[in-house]
Amino acid sequence: MTDVARLAGVSQKTVSRVINGERYVSDNIRQRVLRAAQQLGYRRNTAARALITGRFRRIGFVSLGTADYGPASLLIALERATRAAGFSFTVATTLEGGHDKISDAIRWLLEQGIDGIVISEPVDEGEKLEIDPGVPVLSFGKLPGLSGSHVVFGGADGVAAARTATEHLLELGHDTVWHLAGPQRWWAARDRREGWRRALDDAGATPPPLAEGDWSPASGYKAGTALASDPSMTAVFVANDEMAIGMIRALNEAGRAVPDDVSVIGFDDIPSAAYLSPPLTTMRQDFEAVAAHGLDLLIQQIEGTSAEPDSKPLRTDFPADLIVRQSAAAPSHDRRNDAPSRKEVQ
Repeated sequence: MTDVARLAGVSQKTVSRVINGERYVSDNIRQRVLRAAQQLGYRRNTAARALITGRFRRIGFVSLGTADYGPASLLIALERATRAAGFSFTVATTLEGGHDKISDAIRWLLEQGIDGIVISEPVDEGEKLEIDPGVPVLSFGKLPGLSGSHVVFGGADGVAAARTATEHLLELGHDTVWHLAGPQRWWAARDRREGWRRALDDAGATPPPLAEGDWSPASGYKAGTALASDPSMTAVFVANDEMAIGMIRALNEAGRAVPDDVSVIGFDDIPSAAYLSPPLTTMRQDFEAVAAHGLDLLIQQIEGTSAEPDSKPLRTDFPADLIVRQSAAAPSHDRRNDAPSRKEVQ
């Protein structure tokens, strides 16, 4: 750093401010320092910085180790947001997702030297977290045993999003809405089931029997095959787009056209959703915004700038947006009657 300061003609403190991304440095000076650093091949030594400051500028991420669209998209978004905030990023995966595995992953991350932990989509294995991380934590889902003023629970509001999807189908004129849920070990799947049921209860509609899949198109296809023979099913809210794809294929093969006979709404808005036949109506999660917002709250906890006054965990929910396409429409008898009160499908 002294060599960079000498070559750039500035003080070592100015070099430190530029390298650490601090404010109050003019663009001209910043560029001069960065050019000198590049010329000399300077790289910031994070180990040395940690010895001086007691902080590693590193976030640990506990992932389920799945390639499913939602968790994978959140992982990518978090890595980008962490890098943009000037932190490095270390990942530990837990394929089973059990709490003992989460505890093991946290122990490993703490040994690497981290300032905070992000836990993605924990699932319920009937156990509590067996370790006190001792650093601020951001969890995108419930996690028994995790509490305190340095804990942030964040993510998309699954309950509200599921209510929106279900209410949209009811507003189109369907008497009730079926639900293909995700695996109930997942807190996200439970939230979407809860939002679906609340919407039906508020509307005075009778909840049909619940079907459960495993997030995969194959499980959606299996559920669709089983449900296709029930003529009372005219609308279904599916807990993710992958299962909705399998559901639509099964319905089509059984002679139940979408949306003429059955309306389908998914969840996530995966890239292919807009190009299905018909294009899929779905709930869109803004993973970039969710990751950036959650990470900002976590960094506030790390740097001690959070305004949270008591010892309770901070809860923050991000809204999901209804993306209206052609897979959901009014029931066929209403369309024949040209019912005027139905929401236009875009």
